[in-house]
Amino acid sequence: MKILYVTSEANPFAASGGLGDVMGALPGAISDEGVKAEVVLPLYSNIKDEYREKFERVVDLTFNLSWRSTGATVYKYTKGSVNYYFIENHYYFDRANLYGEFDDGERFAFFSMAVIEFILATGNIPDILHANDWQTALSVIYLKTKYSQNTLLSSIRTVYTIHNIEYQGKYDKAILGDVFALDNKYLNIVEYDNCINLMKGALCVSDFITTVSPNYARELRYDFFAFGLADVIRRLEGKMSGVINGIDYSYFSPDSGGDICFPYTKRDYKAGKAKNKKALQEELGLKVDPDVPLLVMITRLTAGKGIDLVLNIIEELLLENIQFVVLGTGDKNYEHALRCLENKYSNFRALIKFDRVLSKKMYASADMFIMPSKSEPCGLAQMISCSYGTVPIVREVGGLADSIRSYGCNDNPNGFTFANYNAHELLYTVKNALYLYQNKDEWSDLVKKSISSDFSWNRSAKEYISIYNNLLKW
Repeated sequence: MKILYVTSEANPFAASGGLGDVMGALPGAISDEGVKAEVVLPLYSNIKDEYREKFERVVDLTFNLSWRSTGATVYKYTKGSVNYYFIENHYYFDRANLYGEFDDGERFAFFSMAVIEFILATGNIPDILHANDWQTALSVIYLKTKYSQNTLLSSIRTVYTIHNIEYQGKYDKAILGDVFALDNKYLNIVEYDNCINLMKGALCVSDFITTVSPNYARELRYDFFAFGLADVIRRLEGKMSGVINGIDYSYFSPDSGGDICFPYTKRDYKAGKAKNKKALQEELGLKVDPDVPLLVMITRLTAGKGIDLVLNIIEELLLENIQFVVLGTGDKNYEHALRCLENKYSNFRALIKFDRVLSKKMYASADMFIMPSKSEPCGLAQMISCSYGTVPIVREVGGLADSIRSYGCNDNPNGFTFANYNAHELLYTVKNALYLYQNKDEWSDLVKKSISSDFSWNRSAKEYISIYNNLLKW
């Protein structure tokens, strides 16, 4: 069985969030189970030379995207047992950012068509084409429409994964042919709410749909979570399931993942965490105190991540004997509010930047990790915090509810949870955690259970393989 993952990002080559982490880890886990896994993504200009130097040129492509005569060069890089293919086109992908360009629709239409042309040019026909999020939705749509009569492609089954339904690829219907190279006869596939909706189109034509956690799959039946697509999801839920993501322990591990000052093992974590905590306190100019609880948030500063809840209660919380550090970028209003708090409170730090190395230092140093999301398809941060022995405090939503078991409500807890999107419910839960922190034996027991949590990709990979096998029985 051969799987081709179509993605707009993948670690360690190019990533902006959870999708990149997933596509950097899942194919390897699938391969470990004896299945041939390959990945195709754009060749962005910021992909490092250390990878480019090992690229192998595979094929040159020439094709038409609507009225444009265009083309691409495809390169291969092998990481472990997984082949990563990169589609090069300087016009579309030599940009400063992965996303947010004025012509993103055209860029990813080109990429999606280039994927199909690449399959045809090489004869490397996958059994399953697995696309991810709106940027690659057209790869499934093209396969089921423009290329549906091609006998070489007719056996390919398709899986489409929703990583975040908030971003759907919405465009004016007027550019159906001009930008997306689709005939009007296919308008009904992609049309929704009087516009083109690429995610909706991929949902309708895919053979199977997955989301990144079982709870998120259930939530998407409701308007609050589905951003307008709830009725589509309810119609299609018979071919949909949720498979929770895992994390890459070769990267997110206190003993082997690198970047932290003092590596430590999960079995003997206390001394290592204490040293890292001291180092971070010194680096950030916080009072060096091993006994003060250190709370952290590592997040995009957007409304969906629960920043409003934090800002509503943070001043009351900072009156406690704690230290609180926030790392992230996003909404300028949130950035400004956090900077103001830093100027007011000596026990608070606002680190307004994206810094993977610093984030690892924070995971390894902190006592508690705050994640009060309004919506969270899966979430990886709560799993990463467990890996470093940092107790997560999360809202019971999406994948957070699937992965974190609350202290006091479960025989095998690995964190704290609260149910409602309410600032004082968050405050109450944090204060419960702070109270438990004073009981060193109880707290140590909770940290041991947290750091022992297994979020490896093995189980998730087996679930995906079961889905693939069932599709191939059709």
